[in-house]
Amino acid sequence: MRVAMRVDRTPPGRARSLPRRATGPPPSRSALAVAAVTCLVMLAAGCATAAPYAAGSRAGRDEPLQVVAAENFWGSIAAQLGGDRAKVTSIIVNPATDPHDYEPTAADARTIAGAHLMIINGIGYDPWASKLVAANPVSGRLLLNVGELVGVQPGGNPHRWYSPADVRSVISQIIADYSRLDPAGASYYKRREDSFETVGLAPYYALISKIRSKYAGTPIGASESIVLPLAHGLGLRILTPVSFLDAISEGTEPTARDKALIDQQIRARQIKIYVYNNQNATPDVTSQAGEAEAAGIPVVTVTETLTPANVTFQAWQVAQLRRIERALAEGRRR
Repeated sequence: MRVAMRVDRTPPGRARSLPRRATGPPPSRSALAVAAVTCLVMLAAGCATAAPYAAGSRAGRDEPLQVVAAENFWGSIAAQLGGDRAKVTSIIVNPATDPHDYEPTAADARTIAGAHLMIINGIGYDPWASKLVAANPVSGRLLLNVGELVGVQPGGNPHRWYSPADVRSVISQIIADYSRLDPAGASYYKRREDSFETVGLAPYYALISKIRSKYAGTPIGASESIVLPLAHGLGLRILTPVSFLDAISEGTEPTARDKALIDQQIRARQIKIYVYNNQNATPDVTSQAGEAEAAGIPVVTVTETLTPANVTFQAWQVAQLRRIERALAEGRRR
């Protein structure tokens, strides 16, 4: 697919922007990508080490379930729920990697081929993972497609890990899949789910509730559609045109009309904070963030994947929520 090439104008101290796929890919690039994935799948099929198994019979009896997550935000949750009865491997772990444009390796294909449970985000976010799974079927392997689980159709907003309600749905489904694959561990998984919900995620849920109760309805600006599910969960009102949010997320050029409207919103201080994904800081986004700062509007950053890569899902989210809470308080005072 065509990659939207941009000049890196990111100011020092800010993360470099990640190029995103644009629509309308040239056939040559698409054909090469499909061929590459096919070759990886064929290699994986010949090198997979996990034997086929039936759902309900834990692999190797005394061996942990082999779980693969396309992205580490879902992988972190799966690992905490699985404990010592599941070995979770995440494919996307580097904060500098864009899941949209990731090109899987032979090692990735082998890992996926040996999975008892595969977790993908879906909704067009990680098509490479879907291709590898579909081209290398394994008897008894379970597939958790988050988009299908939460009912978001292709073309919808894929950033479901920023939706508190969808995170809860994924947790429940992971526990159900673990219990199906490993019935003997059902009570163990249930205990871990209860602990994760009431202890591990307690600060995350508390901050969401606090921000929603105190700042619901507050108008904010955002750089792309990644912020929409979170804003909905927090009760915040995004004034940025959806067409602009989608354009930045998809790597297409925003319209001059949208950019002019956002500039006007910033100049008139119609928004209280500006939230942007610093893993996709395009020149337009960098310019808007600078304009917001100059206008005295607090600017907050979020990231697409776990940052740093070794933190838990909840630690990452809580750190971002605290920054948003502080910015909202500051924006209200100004």
